[in-house]
Amino acid sequence: MKALTPYLTFPGTAEAAFTLYKSVFGGEFGMVHRFRGSPMAAGVPDNEQDRLMHISLMIAPGVLLMASDACSTSPVPFVAGTNFSVSIECDSDAEADKVFKGLAAGGTVSLPMKNTFWGAYFGMLTDRFGIAWMVSHHHPQPAK
Repeated sequence: MKALTPYLTFPGTAEAAFTLYKSVFGGEFGMVHRFRGSPMAAGVPDNEQDRLMHISLMIAPGVLLMASDACSTSPVPFVAGTNFSVSIECDSDAEADKVFKGLAAGGTVSLPMKNTFWGAYFGMLTDRFGIAWMVSHHHPQPAK
């Protein structure tokens, strides 16, 4: 495994929250992507297009915080108090499948493992103990 990272979900307030977190913890924003202009945009209502599809904040070396905004069409609805997941970055698709299968036993799969437009093999589930997980393996990007 490469990393275990908290992943937060907000009801349209991710940008404001991460602006606060950056002012408190310091660090730099990594990726900042909105639904508008992404392949997911077609499934997101017009009034939610500018919400954050993904944001990351590198607080310190090896300390990463990630988040997104929920939309009314999200596979997992926003519920205050349960709006976080544990994100696991695996070393291979095979390892991701093994971890996903193990965590999903007796749980609920919200997004089966599949290749995504952002270059990852990715899936989401809630284990039988009620913990939400995001499992991924990012495929190397070809050099430009």
